[in-house]
Amino acid sequence: MTLMFVTRQTRRLGFAYAIATLFFDVFLGCPAVGQTSGGVETKTITLGIVSPINEKEIEGHFRDFVRYVARRLSSAPPIEGSIVVAPTQSGLANLLSEQKVDFYMESPYPTYLINNVYGAGKLLLRRWKGGMADYYAVIFTKRNSEMKRLEDLRGKIIAFEDPGSTSGHFLPKFFLSRLGFKLSQKTRIEPNISAGEVGFIFAYSQDKLVDLVLTKQVAAGAFSNDDYATLGKTKKSDIRILAETEKLPRHLVSVRKDLDPALVNRLERILLSMDRDPEGRLILQRTDGTTKFDALPGGEAAMRERLLDTFYSAEKK
Repeated sequence: MTLMFVTRQTRRLGFAYAIATLFFDVFLGCPAVGQTSGGVETKTITLGIVSPINEKEIEGHFRDFVRYVARRLSSAPPIEGSIVVAPTQSGLANLLSEQKVDFYMESPYPTYLINNVYGAGKLLLRRWKGGMADYYAVIFTKRNSEMKRLEDLRGKIIAFEDPGSTSGHFLPKFFLSRLGFKLSQKTRIEPNISAGEVGFIFAYSQDKLVDLVLTKQVAAGAFSNDDYATLGKTKKSDIRILAETEKLPRHLVSVRKDLDPALVNRLERILLSMDRDPEGRLILQRTDGTTKFDALPGGEAAMRERLLDTFYSAEKK
């Protein structure tokens, strides 16, 4: 498409104008192209978000952020910022592959799916969402229960926080699986669980999760270290921590695999400097209490390997 455009302009306006046009195409990466009413080409940088609900609210929530990024990518010709909401990780992966989304922000497990399983994205930066660089999952039980170690989970039920949560579901589940536990989802709290497995249910809220454990309706629960930190002194004193999973970045930024390297580099510099700009800092704070973006610990290849080591499941491949 770009080559055809350059060829037509060469015939009309001459070699010099074509070279200038080609420069902008290469520099800006052409993530999306449209025509304004005046016939001037308009480029767009598109942020992808995964959510099955509240599309309009999500678009409004991230609008200032993506517009800020778009303004700093280029002022001439201008770049517009847009947001596309996909209901599932696979849907977002398709949009990345179709070049309808240029970059996205997600927690570690969805990032692993989109980048490693679907092969549609590449890691770029770490996002300090909620002011947190990293987090991990805590597996806990009631202090005076018969549960003394993880092995005591066999034949019992653990409550995870939410089906879509990295720290409240996927991190502790894969952690237990790697230790040799066989997990089986249950639709309700069952009195008889096979001695060879660990049943699990979802509580769907932190308060419900803690209540299920402290009232001994389930043997154990799992949520993030941040959730644990917010508990009151009384509840903390009534909890025994059985295990902690490995740490992972709280949130990650990825780009589509075929995004032009020049645009990727420019996007990276803008995000890395955003917290040093008063306007950028204010927008970050309004965007989920983000503190800043920084480099991936150990680099892109090392982080990709960490996600693979954490979430890879041979039986699902």
